[in-house]
Amino acid sequence: MPRIAVAITPQRADDVVSSDTRRLIEERFDAVWASDQLDGDELVTLVKDSDVVLTSWGTPHLPAELWTGGDGPKVVAHAAGTVKKLVDPVVFEHGVAVFSAAGRIAWSVGEYCLGAILSLSRRLPRYDHSVRVGEWKPTYLRGHELRERSVGILGASSTARALITLLKPFGCDIVVYDPYLDAERAATLGVRSAPLDEVLACPIISIHVPNLPATAGMVSRDLIERMPDGTVIVNSSRGPAVDQAALLEHAAAGRLFAAMDVYDPEPPKLTTEQLAIPNLLLTPHIAGDSVEGHLALAGYVLADVLTWLDSGTRGPGFVDPAAWAIAA
Repeated sequence: MPRIAVAITPQRADDVVSSDTRRLIEERFDAVWASDQLDGDELVTLVKDSDVVLTSWGTPHLPAELWTGGDGPKVVAHAAGTVKKLVDPVVFEHGVAVFSAAGRIAWSVGEYCLGAILSLSRRLPRYDHSVRVGEWKPTYLRGHELRERSVGILGASSTARALITLLKPFGCDIVVYDPYLDAERAATLGVRSAPLDEVLACPIISIHVPNLPATAGMVSRDLIERMPDGTVIVNSSRGPAVDQAALLEHAAAGRLFAAMDVYDPEPPKLTTEQLAIPNLLLTPHIAGDSVEGHLALAGYVLADVLTWLDSGTRGPGFVDPAAWAIAA
């Protein structure tokens, strides 16, 4: 029976390990669990002689020294999103298989984006504001349906693919900008690949790019100024991808309707005037945060781990070393 080190505090485990997954761990592994005081020293002791280490938010960085003796864990299973702050890519040189629950979080993000698109397209934040200031059915407002509209998506990441799936019943014309998306893959997704300026000319835009030097400032002031009046833009990826000042200016002017879940910096330092902009839907980096989604995370990665241990088959959560440089 493989030994698993659950390097997650009890409080976090309550958040990401469902009762069914706890039973799975006890049935399929020899498990050791972290204390509520988990730190770097406890982590080193906990993972000693373990085959698998299960991690999540709050787990200390796994130092490369864990593997220098050739006896570190053979599998890292991260019940959260990006692993870039958890492990160094050198672990792949030791034959370590890394799995992430980013694919499961992507569905939660996709739902958030769909909800934001629908809310902003129908101008719900503006209507909410109008009712609160004593207006009733203002004639200057009328929302749009999502059905058969053009939707531009930046990045063909897992969160983008979740949104694409959720948009299918609406019959939207979905255009995607991603330099790594070839025609065959675009056809498989049921989308059109297009240049950045064409995607940003769509009446609805959703941003799904990783936080990389190449994506910083991708949605520039110039591109924002060229967006059509009434454009709906949703950013659930990373704040630095968008010129935040320009976006806020054009939302304040009434030209754009924006849902901002990520900022630069975080937490954001928005002025009283910016917070009062009725064209904004503001949330605190919670697009991937849902009760059901979080409870599914440990089970999601452990399903992949067991398949890997049983047959060496890569599941959907496998972190491909070859894609490390462009991964979120």
